[in-house]
Amino acid sequence: MAWRAAVPVRCLPVASPRANRWILSAVVIAALAVLISAVATDVQAHARNRTEHSELVTARSKLRVLRTDVAVTTYVKSVSTNHRDTLQASIVSSLAQLAATEQKLQGTNAVAFLQGVGIGTLETCLGGVQHAYQQIGLGDNANAASAISSVATACLTLAGGSSGGLVYPFDFPDPFVLPVGGTYFAYATNSVAGNIQIIKSTDLVHWSAVGDALPNLPSWVVPNLTWAPSVLQVGNSFVLYYSVRLAGPGGGQECISVATATQPEGPFTDTSTGPLECQAALGGSIDPSPFIGSDGTPYLVWKSNGGGGASAIWSQQLDASGTAFTVGSAPAQLLVPDQPWEGGVVEAPNLVGSGGKYFLFYSGNNWKTADYATGVAVCAGPLGPCSKLLSGPILASGLNIQGPGGASVFTDGAGTPWIAFHAWSPGAVGFPNNRSLYLRRLSLSGPTPVLLPTG
Repeated sequence: MAWRAAVPVRCLPVASPRANRWILSAVVIAALAVLISAVATDVQAHARNRTEHSELVTARSKLRVLRTDVAVTTYVKSVSTNHRDTLQASIVSSLAQLAATEQKLQGTNAVAFLQGVGIGTLETCLGGVQHAYQQIGLGDNANAASAISSVATACLTLAGGSSGGLVYPFDFPDPFVLPVGGTYFAYATNSVAGNIQIIKSTDLVHWSAVGDALPNLPSWVVPNLTWAPSVLQVGNSFVLYYSVRLAGPGGGQECISVATATQPEGPFTDTSTGPLECQAALGGSIDPSPFIGSDGTPYLVWKSNGGGGASAIWSQQLDASGTAFTVGSAPAQLLVPDQPWEGGVVEAPNLVGSGGKYFLFYSGNNWKTADYATGVAVCAGPLGPCSKLLSGPILASGLNIQGPGGASVFTDGAGTPWIAFHAWSPGAVGFPNNRSLYLRRLSLSGPTPVLLPTG
């Protein structure tokens, strides 16, 4: 998923407390959107007397106005003291509104109509967001991430539980999941937690924030612009691949860099003096993802931006350490956009081997819209050639998700394949809304991968 120079919002700044407040604002908006939807939808469906219904519709109207006010605030990238205070007051106001609504409902049966999603749950979720915001104001990103983790279950409940496969209802774009022992580590584009977000789980249901997997960047990289990470385990070492932008005179080129660590949660260290890959003539290289062939040979797949032409997906053999390409090897083109739904874009590749077959999952179209979706191709080998299996995407916008993409596939401890992806919430597509983490089970046993029902 590419950065666009004209609209540089794909990967959000994290080092600046002001920028982090901006990101947290997106979380607030998402929480408020879910709050409004939960109250409005359930009450409209189940309210049994006009008085109770009227009270909640009034609350819904007030909260819609609040959501709009907060949204306007988040569009200001340089958050002044006044904007900060306005946002803080908005959060406090929303909590007060919830408390007032709850008080009005006491003694009635309207709470039961919320199907188990009580006002208290709403207060817990927004209260955690408020605390996280306060920690950001103090410059304490670690405690801010912890505060978000502490209310993840409450916020997930508000968002409909695991509806559509939702497992982490906060900003977590371009996810990559790495199983290590009995723990699953998920990495994502920078947000409140730091340059490379990392969360973990032991059951794929409950996730907690770990922090920043890459706390320091090399001097040749533009700060705060890191996205689309992936990790390869090589023996007892872990290799992190991520997208960057070159600093210095004549910089701005989008490239791929490499960092290493001795444990999956990092901290990863990038000691490089330059990028692993850039493809300047093709508009830059981003969205790296590693793959291990059936013979143990490592490869890297990625996207070139196009350089005035169409984007493309490439693959090249890595050396045994995973930190450099094999001497004498050359990149092989795997895929270009040639279907209407792709909108001239193919990106975020993820190569998967299963039963002697090689499936290439990828994203297509504009990442900021509901048209963004996930496609799949089959390849003869890690270096191609590849051909698309379907005339449309395998995963697209639906009732519970919008613009699903940035996908990666992994296998759980029982051998079941899963696909991790981000998606917008319905009615909250594009900046400044957040893209949450979703998981869906896969079947890779047939000629074409099949997404299995959630639950």
